[in-house]
Amino acid sequence: VLIDREHDLIYFMASPENATESYLYKTLINGDGTASRVTPQGLKGTNTYEISPDGNFAYHGFSSIDIYPTGEWLVMENQIPFDDKNSIAKSYKKVDSSSTSFFKVIVDDSVMLDAWITKPENFDSTKKYPVVFSVYTEPASSTVINEFGGPNNFLYNGDLSAEGYFQISVDNRGTPSLRGTKWRKAIYKHVGQVNIRDQAMAAKKILDKAWFDKDRVAVWGWSGGGSATLNLLFQYPQIYKTGIAIAPVTNLLYYDNIYTERYSGLSQEDMQPYIKGSPITYAKNLKGNLLLVHGTGDDNVHYSNAEALINELVKYDKTFQVMPYPNRTHSISEGEGTREHLSNLYTSYLKQYCPGGAR
Repeated sequence: VLIDREHDLIYFMASPENATESYLYKTLINGDGTASRVTPQGLKGTNTYEISPDGNFAYHGFSSIDIYPTGEWLVMENQIPFDDKNSIAKSYKKVDSSSTSFFKVIVDDSVMLDAWITKPENFDSTKKYPVVFSVYTEPASSTVINEFGGPNNFLYNGDLSAEGYFQISVDNRGTPSLRGTKWRKAIYKHVGQVNIRDQAMAAKKILDKAWFDKDRVAVWGWSGGGSATLNLLFQYPQIYKTGIAIAPVTNLLYYDNIYTERYSGLSQEDMQPYIKGSPITYAKNLKGNLLLVHGTGDDNVHYSNAEALINELVKYDKTFQVMPYPNRTHSISEGEGTREHLSNLYTSYLKQYCPGGAR
């Protein structure tokens, strides 16, 4: 977060006991002594800090799965808030999050993964329910974080829990979760491989429970999450039956080299990570239901990604659905009624191919 040369300190984020959370620590620049936690012990969840260049002041933000985001200005030397009445310790507000819980799952490779799950309302363990997996899986972000709003499905027009769905998200190797160097670097030259295997093996373990309906398993994601959705649907059709992929990278060669070369190496030297990591390589395996959504004006993941995948699916005579949004960017938010249309499209497709409710 900050190298404070005036006070010979390095400030950094860590969470030695729980990778879904984050706290501020400090240690001496010269390496003497041990690191000490700066964040107060009571604030269990996700803490963020913006520290002034001189190390004297900071803005501290905080939230958790059941606490609304809140913040305070601090004097760093003694961690005293500028305004004690509005300090985080006195101002945070809790909400009911009883239906969402964090858990861990150990996959076949003996790797422990963090996950969260939201149960359907009036859950009955003698019945079977559909599951919606929310994925991202890329090195740019984690999905299993103890912060407010994490399990919220912002595209569904309604209440998934009230309509009888389980919601699950798993954090795989390679994400920026606070799990150390080995975890972070496991994805190098294995984008679209190790992350996808982790997700699938975790899903396989989770779905062993009797109350999950294996015929109603959906997965969805946006951008890198859209890529993961395609890879899961294509590589593990025996697990995932319905997928909604929004603005996905379908061929790693089509994406920004500043990102792909960082995590996949140089294609000129080794093309295999690009081939093995691209959803288009596995498109011929599609068996389930696929909705592909993309803005034709996407300036991040170019629309040529969608066209390439469409051609590949047509080549193998696969049935699927496509929704191109004319001249929309990566956010698919421009134009009157666009986000409402996308939400309704997402909702109706999920209800049609992965209907909610107990059976």
